[in-house]
Amino acid sequence: MRKNKVDIITLGCSKNLVDSEQLLFQFKANGFTVVHDPDKINGEIVVVNTCGFIGDAQEESIQMILELEKAKRNGQIGKLFVMGCLSERFMNDLQHEIPGVDRYYGKFNWKNLLNDIGKTFHAGLTGDRILTTPAHYTYLKIAEGCNRSCSFCSIPVITGNYKSRSMDDIVSEARLLAAKGVKELQVIAQDLTYYGMDLYRHPTLPELVERLSDIPGIVWIRLHYAYPARFPLDLLRIMRERQNVCNYLDIALQHISDRMLKKMRRRITSKETRDLIRLIRQEVPDIHLRTTMMVGHPGETEDDFQELVAFIEEIRFERLGTFAYSHEAGTYSYRNYRDDVPDTIKQQRLDTLMNIQKTIAEEHNEKKIGKTLKTVIDRKEGDYYVGRTAYDSPEIDPEVLILSNKRLRVGAFYDVLIDKSDTYELYGQTTRFLK
Repeated sequence: MRKNKVDIITLGCSKNLVDSEQLLFQFKANGFTVVHDPDKINGEIVVVNTCGFIGDAQEESIQMILELEKAKRNGQIGKLFVMGCLSERFMNDLQHEIPGVDRYYGKFNWKNLLNDIGKTFHAGLTGDRILTTPAHYTYLKIAEGCNRSCSFCSIPVITGNYKSRSMDDIVSEARLLAAKGVKELQVIAQDLTYYGMDLYRHPTLPELVERLSDIPGIVWIRLHYAYPARFPLDLLRIMRERQNVCNYLDIALQHISDRMLKKMRRRITSKETRDLIRLIRQEVPDIHLRTTMMVGHPGETEDDFQELVAFIEEIRFERLGTFAYSHEAGTYSYRNYRDDVPDTIKQQRLDTLMNIQKTIAEEHNEKKIGKTLKTVIDRKEGDYYVGRTAYDSPEIDPEVLILSNKRLRVGAFYDVLIDKSDTYELYGQTTRFLK
């Protein structure tokens, strides 16, 4: 066990990561040595930031807590604290089942941790954080919570109603990040579409993105987790007009069958979904759409699934993720539906969709061969420099592998000629340094 060292482990989504980065900064401001996701966990203090969204994520978080509780008993670590979505959702159960944790915190009261160990939480520094991403990009969280009532989703159960941050606060943080060398903002929220409704009484995402795009030094802005119903269409104009707003949109659709959309309580129809996609691609012809589809929701028939298959084959999304329905306590589905699609069928449907998407992804990548694409260098890995284009978000989208006789700068942008592709990567050579 290393004295004065704090290890913070983050599980789950990038929204959790932002909280961990703020906590890292607060510990460092109190004189601790801080490490995020360390190779060797041996801190005097260890904090686990958990995910509680679906069963697999819950299991991963619980296993991590159990392993660390054992390490604490063996004297390998000091105090153990747990925060985040899992403990927000299952606080009482965790306290009873894993009592060796020194204290549990929820999704929002983790700021009490510093005070509880006799240190100071610097409220005036809440916008400051230690970035755990490469220095040239980061995640910018603009809201917490969700006001939607989708049947399957536990997020409103965990986080409560939607709470937008003020535009001034977000822009101030973005300016601070840019001054530190951040060039790429991944704008995140559980639901970007709803941003501003609670504060300004109308959707304000287009205005926010426009203000962010005015910040000197910000080269790319990428948008994650839009909701299709009542989508703020003026955002498409901004994507067209602002060069630093990437032609990329992460918009989770979940299904296309009207019957399933109604059971899922998505507040949108199949026709409205198709019309929205058509309009997005018409207004921003070069856009890459990322979406997520669910299989195995209660009541999903083979006909519903085949309609979803046909939709994916027709629309040919540039990026597609899939997941199987999880019967989560507290949700509308849990209270009102029986989990009636067998796990074997769920897995078969997942495999079918991903096999279809594999072919689509290969064909999308092949179309990029011979094109010169603006690319940011994220890292050096073996013989290759690894980068991304404006169509690629970190961790989840294809990367560009570059062989270069010249030294390339991590965090710099280059024109890269794509000369080869496979399902999930592009290969190319640099032709020009940009910035």
